[in-house]
Amino acid sequence: APKEAPPTPEAPKGWWSSAEFWGGLGALAGWGMTGAAIYDASFAGPEKISLNMTSVMIVYSSLFARWAWVVKPQNLLLCSCHASNVVAQCNQMRRAVEYKLGNGETDAVTELGTKAAIGAATTAGLIVAGPSLQSMLVAANLGPISAFAGAAAGPFTVHFWAPMSKWGISGASFLDLNRPTDKVSLPQYTALTLTGLFFSRYALLVAPINYTLCSVNIALFGSSAWHLGRKVKADFIDK
Repeated sequence: APKEAPPTPEAPKGWWSSAEFWGGLGALAGWGMTGAAIYDASFAGPEKISLNMTSVMIVYSSLFARWAWVVKPQNLLLCSCHASNVVAQCNQMRRAVEYKLGNGETDAVTELGTKAAIGAATTAGLIVAGPSLQSMLVAANLGPISAFAGAAAGPFTVHFWAPMSKWGISGASFLDLNRPTDKVSLPQYTALTLTGLFFSRYALLVAPINYTLCSVNIALFGSSAWHLGRKVKADFIDK
């Protein structure tokens, strides 16, 4: 019997189609974000720290550390960068809280603590009830709702909630569009702009493909680039 022809080797992927390439760039930009927090802790005063943005960054990096661990292909560089960013952002939060308490801004700190407690309790409840709720929705045969509930990147997975936390960063940027440029961190917004750029492509190359992650990074790129442009104009062009 004639021998079967050996399988044709798969053509190597170019940089445009390589999840490893774009994931590596995204991880490096993420390390830039962690480095920005460390830089600001060393050289910038605590009055420049935004409580809202720092809170969002802690949640965001916690979720993305988990996402980078489970996504295919696994991205350990990204995972380690987000784990480090959680530590760095918690330190920034400590500095901001100490500064505000020292200046009598106790109401802002109390409001933040209340929101954090409510968020933590809600998250814990959803984690506990999640598997049962997902099974119930999938078994109910509700068409698109059941399909969405059981999807690989659906609302009961970190593939959904990691991008949703990034909407928080974009939202914080959009809400602060007119923030005084002296309170805009150049290193942080440079890293955020690059992160939005690289992840817009990376999100379409991982498994499962993550359109939510792609769309939020397009928004993140736009909002962060706006702040970055204002900062560069104020500090280097208008002077």
